[in-house]
Amino acid sequence: MANNLIEFRNLRTNFYTGGGVVKAVNDVSFSIKEGETLCVVGESGCGKSVTAMSLMRLVAAPGKIEGGQIIYKGKNLLDLKEREMRQIRGNEIAMIFQEPMTSLNPVFTIGEQLTEPILLHRGVTKKEAKKRAIDLIDLVGIPRAAQIFDAYPHELSGGMRQRIMIAMALTCDPKLLIADEPTTALDVTIQAQILDLMRNIKSEFNTAIMLITHDLGVVAEMADHVVVMYAGKVIEEAPVIELFKNPKHPYTQGLLRAKPIINERMKRLYTIPGQVPNPVELGNNCYFNDRCEHCMAICTEKQPTLQTYEKVHKAACWLYEKEGGAQ
Repeated sequence: MANNLIEFRNLRTNFYTGGGVVKAVNDVSFSIKEGETLCVVGESGCGKSVTAMSLMRLVAAPGKIEGGQIIYKGKNLLDLKEREMRQIRGNEIAMIFQEPMTSLNPVFTIGEQLTEPILLHRGVTKKEAKKRAIDLIDLVGIPRAAQIFDAYPHELSGGMRQRIMIAMALTCDPKLLIADEPTTALDVTIQAQILDLMRNIKSEFNTAIMLITHDLGVVAEMADHVVVMYAGKVIEEAPVIELFKNPKHPYTQGLLRAKPIINERMKRLYTIPGQVPNPVELGNNCYFNDRCEHCMAICTEKQPTLQTYEKVHKAACWLYEKEGGAQ
């Protein structure tokens, strides 16, 4: 059985705004195993991206990591000095950001941006770094790699820029690749190619992938394990087949019901009623209670904790605790 590569332990990241304190990541715990693809799922604002940015130690003001641990190779990343963290960031843990046009520097060529981390972390010559960069452009499926090396970001299509972001993340053979909505704003054909590319990278290099998405189709295609987040908390976690076959939390059930099904005609797609709660006004209750058809008195008074069911399935829901399902 694969060992844990990363462990999040009770991570808390807050944003201090004029309206109050936003608990963007609120006591989050889960792990990523070596060589697995873990998908973090949830709607916008649930804390998926902030969890990843906390791992990279890239949370900017007014945000602040307030507590918990992120364990990598026996060390808590939150305790490392910035100089030590720079040795890990981009080298052992790399990230593909959501929008490649804002992540690539428009005034530097693709080659300059690709060779920078190689020169920084690998201690090779400029000639060797250039060869490695051209090989990576080729690896991610872009033709005419030598010419692309000298191109600027605006000269490439959206799909090519996303591939360059993947190449950049792979420059130092990372143990973990974080992909934050890597197929957003790409057409369906290009999306499929990007996901295929990530699958090939995982199988060829045994790279673990933390894939952040709200697309359950992508989850079904890519994930080994799934973490579902809602309002800054993990509310369900399970292997992908188990989650799709037997979703426990009413929110996860709602997400799966809202997905259109091929060859099944329906007048209207299912929608989860209500709105996500105001992140500043969260109390000590189940955050999903006012949108849930199974809401009980205890759901409005006390917050459920993440419990383990059937050894591999975790859920935070009073529905199952009253049945005595927790082991």
